[in-house]
Amino acid sequence: MRTLLSSALLIAALAGCSSTSDFLRPYRIDVRQGNFVSQEMVAQLKPGMSRDQVRFVLGAPLLVDVFHSDRWDYVYRFQPGKGKLQERRLTVIFEDGKLARLDGDVRADEAGAQ
Repeated sequence: MRTLLSSALLIAALAGCSSTSDFLRPYRIDVRQGNFVSQEMVAQLKPGMSRDQVRFVLGAPLLVDVFHSDRWDYVYRFQPGKGKLQERRLTVIFEDGKLARLDGDVRADEAGAQ
């Protein structure tokens, strides 16, 4: 009888706690995938740079399309254990082996914004 009463009190106490839901959830790790490309890195890129110079600044691209060899894709995905998913994409386009343009959501002109 005593164990039944103590169990009922424990359940009632836990039901009243608002932080119980976080306490009972399993721990989730932060997951980072891909190439992190900062706005400062993009600011170093200039039109006419060679592929080796771009690789030195940004690192090796995550995706190199076999059918479009003049396009490099840098994709970064960050899923925190608690929070919203963050994704960044940068596409580097070459013409005649030289940097022609950049597409994506990482911009050099916002380097001082963060």
